[in-house]
Amino acid sequence: MNKKKKPFLGMPAPLGYVPGLGRGATGFTTRSDIGPARDANDPVDDRHAPPGKRTVGDQMKKNQAADDDDEDLNDTNYDEFNGYAGSLFSSGPYEKDDEEADAIYAALDKRMDERRKERREQREKEEIEKYRMERPKIQQQFSDLKRKLAEVTEEEWLSIPEVGDARNKRQRNPRYEKLTPVPDSFFAKHLQTGENHTSVDPRQTQFGGLNTPYPGGLNTPYPGGMTPGLMTPGTGELDMRKIGQARNTLMDMRLSQVSDSVSGQTVVDPKGYLTDLNSMIPTHGGDINDIKKARLLLKSVRETNPHHPPAWIASARLEEVTGKLQVARNLIMKGTEMCPKSVRIYIRAAELETDIRAKKRVLRKALEHVPNSVRLWKAAVELEEPEDARIMLSRAVECCPTSVELWLALARLETYENARKVLNKARENIPTDRHIWITAAKLEEANGNTQMVEKIIDRAITSLRANGVEINREQWIQDAEECDRAGSVATCQAVMRAVIGIGIEEEDRKHTWMEDADSCVAHNALECARAIYAYALQVFPSKKSVWLRAAYFEKNHGTRESLEALLQRAVAHCPKAEVLWLMGAKSKWLAGDVPAARSILALAFQANPNSEEIWLAAVKLESENDEYERARRLLAKARSSAPTARVFMKSVKLEWVQDNIRAAQDLCEEALRHYEDFPKLWMMKGQIEEQKEMMEKAREAYNQGLKKCPHSTPLWLLLSRLEEKIGQLTRARAILEKSRLKNPKNPGLWLESVRLEYRAGLKNIANTLMAKALQECPNSGILWSEAIFLEARPQRRTKSVDALKKCEHDPHVLLAVAKLFWSQRKITKAREWFHRTVKIDSDLGDAWAFFYKFELQHGTEEQQEEVRKRCESAEPRHGELWCAVSKDIANWQKKIGDILRLVAGRIKNTF
Repeated sequence: MNKKKKPFLGMPAPLGYVPGLGRGATGFTTRSDIGPARDANDPVDDRHAPPGKRTVGDQMKKNQAADDDDEDLNDTNYDEFNGYAGSLFSSGPYEKDDEEADAIYAALDKRMDERRKERREQREKEEIEKYRMERPKIQQQFSDLKRKLAEVTEEEWLSIPEVGDARNKRQRNPRYEKLTPVPDSFFAKHLQTGENHTSVDPRQTQFGGLNTPYPGGLNTPYPGGMTPGLMTPGTGELDMRKIGQARNTLMDMRLSQVSDSVSGQTVVDPKGYLTDLNSMIPTHGGDINDIKKARLLLKSVRETNPHHPPAWIASARLEEVTGKLQVARNLIMKGTEMCPKSVRIYIRAAELETDIRAKKRVLRKALEHVPNSVRLWKAAVELEEPEDARIMLSRAVECCPTSVELWLALARLETYENARKVLNKARENIPTDRHIWITAAKLEEANGNTQMVEKIIDRAITSLRANGVEINREQWIQDAEECDRAGSVATCQAVMRAVIGIGIEEEDRKHTWMEDADSCVAHNALECARAIYAYALQVFPSKKSVWLRAAYFEKNHGTRESLEALLQRAVAHCPKAEVLWLMGAKSKWLAGDVPAARSILALAFQANPNSEEIWLAAVKLESENDEYERARRLLAKARSSAPTARVFMKSVKLEWVQDNIRAAQDLCEEALRHYEDFPKLWMMKGQIEEQKEMMEKAREAYNQGLKKCPHSTPLWLLLSRLEEKIGQLTRARAILEKSRLKNPKNPGLWLESVRLEYRAGLKNIANTLMAKALQECPNSGILWSEAIFLEARPQRRTKSVDALKKCEHDPHVLLAVAKLFWSQRKITKAREWFHRTVKIDSDLGDAWAFFYKFELQHGTEEQQEEVRKRCESAEPRHGELWCAVSKDIANWQKKIGDILRLVAGRIKNTF
């Protein structure tokens, strides 16, 4: 049996299986199955069919139209991409594989839509913007005209004609229904008589009464008028006073709903509630309704929680603002009774009093209730005279023994002996506060007991550490700066020495201390900085950099005596530091003590026997004091013992300025045999020949120098200017082109090339060269500054903006901008930019010269003197115009101030 059983029996039929379809056993339909044929006009079986569906023909037409709608295969409904609008297979069965296919296609469509979403949104946004630009709103069309309304004057506004009223007469003059309130006497009269009337007494009309009947008539009694409580018993009168009381009772009931009826405690957050109330407090002269509302709310808060101090303070503040000062005082005094431990209420009560004695009474009453309040004691002490204040503070420190402020205030008012006792008691009560120790040190210093200051600060550090207090170095340094500003120098230095080394690694000490010193200088705490340098020099006595920093500090902020004392100690610890010897000698020389300067240099010679700097300093000292023979002997000795190129150059210059041309030439030839690669010697040789009008020899000297020193820019410039001077413009141009080939990206050579063409009158060529120069040297400030003034006046501002973008902090560009403002007569801006220039580079002599010239024309004598002094202290050494004057042989003995005047005198306002 089982072997003959088919394997598919009992299994579900495959999808779409029709039994017997394979062998042709399909079903068929006979006439008896579908019924007899019917005429199109025959009625349908449904009696209640709607019109249009009551005959067989109507039903057939409907079914045919539905089939046509399902399969509309017309060409007009066909699209090349989407096909027919309807589905071709909508009439077929919707099977499971169709559902899966639709799901896959839906997922693909969703994925593609997400990929195109960003571009589609961007396109829609652009289309919307384009549409809005093409069709702007009315508001946008008139926005520019609205902005112009700001320029309309009051007269123009008043002259605008009024717009006429286009409405008709009925719309313009509407007749409103007039209602007139009925007086209380009307009701009282009729309640007494008990009569009801539907008309008004003619006497009321005669005496200005009601002209129209009361709306709605008076056929019924006044609503609620007969209820108990509103009629006076036995009389029938309407009691309006009781109506008002009932209204107040209703308001109180609503306000009292914020209280819990069970426990009696507030269910509202008092702070948030009072914040809302404070926002409702009007200013004086505000709306009376707002004031009444705020007063009611505050009253509710006081009644709800009478022991909440802010409620009383806010209520008093409301009355004070509205001008009822006495009411405010009464409220706040009642608040002190309800909240006797609140400091804020007492402070507010004292503030409301205008009489000093009344304030004192309030504060003394407050101190009876709250004796441990530091704020109350401070407020009370401020009102007293010094003697009474001292007595009060004695009591205050007993009540508030942990208040540092009260102890220190008492110590300030006591005598020296009593102050010491007070501070000792303060230390016993507050062993963890550093201010008491610092005040004790300041007290000792103020009374001349400076030897105790160091001990007190050391004991302070030890005691605080013993009581577990961490020594915060930054806080102690701030305290030291405050002592410095208060004039307690010894205390300040003692604090610095005590804490300067706390919490710093050994390798970071020098760097950190130098930063601390700079910070103190920036905060104008000079004694603190001096103490830091002194301590650092004790730790690092052989560090040349520390001695130099300390020396520069004394030079800028100290006296000449302090600087010289420091330098004496410095050269004792660092005898090989030439700059320290030179600073000491210069300080003596500037003070006019030439023998002392010579002795310092003699000691320097012993410590540094072959030092070029010391030799040259000694020569300068002698030559500046007109001791030329001594200078010659020193130079001769230096050439034999320590020969250098600079020594030879100074020897040549000394003979040159003394007009010993032959000796200068011999020394120059001797120097060039030893130092032929030193360009300054070749320059001096050429300039000497040029001075003697020996142009050929000068050209030869410059050419020989360029063979040995082809990268020396000044040599190329001297040779080019020599050729230009003798009229050889083409040769000068060729020399500069050759120099640029040998020294590419050299701004100085490009600048000279531009100026050469400009001086020759070839402005177009000059502009072309400047464009090439800026391409090769785009960050050269000196080129940009020249380019600004090569432009026509209208374009200079734009060019200056470009220059500042490329070279924001270049002094030449800043100087050019200052000159540009000067040329435009913008005096304030020009002065500001001159200040920026000399601040960025104080060594640029040209900036000082232009600044001084500017002040000579537009400044006061004080401003001119300030610029001159600043220039002398800066001692500039560079600048094209500056060097042309300062290096001139005729000006070799001129001081900085004299050179400044000479350079300023040569400047012409041609820019």
